[in-house]
Amino acid sequence: MIAAIIMAGGSGERFWPLSTPQKPKQLLSLFSEKSMIKETLERVVGTIPLENIFISTNISQAEMISKELPEVKKENIIVEPLSKDTAAAISYASLIIRERFKLITDNIQIVVLASDHIIKNLSDFKKAVILGLEVAKNSEVIVTLGIKPSRPETGYGYIEVGVNNSSIEMNQVYKVKKFREKPNLQTAESYIDSGNFFWNSGIFIFSLKTIFKNLEILMEDYCEILQEITPILKTGINGMELADSVHPYFSKFEKISIDFGVLEYSKNLRVIPVDIGWSDVGSFKALEEILPLDENQNIIKNTKVISQDSYNNIIIAEGSVISLLGVNDLIIIKNNEHILICDKSRSQDLKKVVAKHKEGR
Repeated sequence: MIAAIIMAGGSGERFWPLSTPQKPKQLLSLFSEKSMIKETLERVVGTIPLENIFISTNISQAEMISKELPEVKKENIIVEPLSKDTAAAISYASLIIRERFKLITDNIQIVVLASDHIIKNLSDFKKAVILGLEVAKNSEVIVTLGIKPSRPETGYGYIEVGVNNSSIEMNQVYKVKKFREKPNLQTAESYIDSGNFFWNSGIFIFSLKTIFKNLEILMEDYCEILQEITPILKTGINGMELADSVHPYFSKFEKISIDFGVLEYSKNLRVIPVDIGWSDVGSFKALEEILPLDENQNIIKNTKVISQDSYNNIIIAEGSVISLLGVNDLIIIKNNEHILICDKSRSQDLKKVVAKHKEGR
């Protein structure tokens, strides 16, 4: 039996002001007429039955996501009462899936995906997921998809494969030597030169037995909290009512990612290197890999632009006419009353501006 958890609780602050609490990044239609979360759902339907797909989100986004994905049963929208990062989100969702299906089977494979990633090569993506499911079914390992890097990126974590570069093939299974956190530029360049490092895609595949075994060994406190939550799940309540009921227990979770809580220390990890046209669309600069450029290397979306001697800019300002004169390497975004003008080289720092808005400055 196969199920999926689509992680949809992020706020997408590095996409402000397009991404807001009222309409976060996963609900934006940046690359097609469909929202990113809609594309993610459709990407796995067929490989995984729709009734076995769960959306993990938070209280502020649950209603929006339910409206965006009416085909997903309301009881399959898991509402977290507090944002405690991916270790809590994945372990809590896994617990709910175990309780939901435990009378049917105790051998369930789970695919974890983000709701706001782009994958262009769907055929190879599906082949890799199916291969990962087979590996997770037949062994006590956690499988991840490793993205073939195209540049020395400092914004991603890396997965090191313990084999010689010349023998690595795409869409094969390899033992993970080590998960590496986001490096500085010099270290990232050395990773690329070695050829046996891959970007951490954040796509994980495991059986329920395996993830709970890893939690028992590596995150014992988490398991104790999950045991306290289990009797509440047996009552059959869902949605906001369930979120209210588990709130006191959720507050006990340490705020930590699944990478730091489990993957950094687990000894049973496998990676499938893939080249699937993946992007986590982590900042506006990521649009350069996805959207078309005009003759001046500008990205222009939903905007009329008058340009003179202006190059390498990103402009999204629906309903506006933007005039550019002698400016290069800028990000210019307008959404309602908010206008962002940002140097491309500072796009990773956008959270600092968002923080000031939250402070009322």
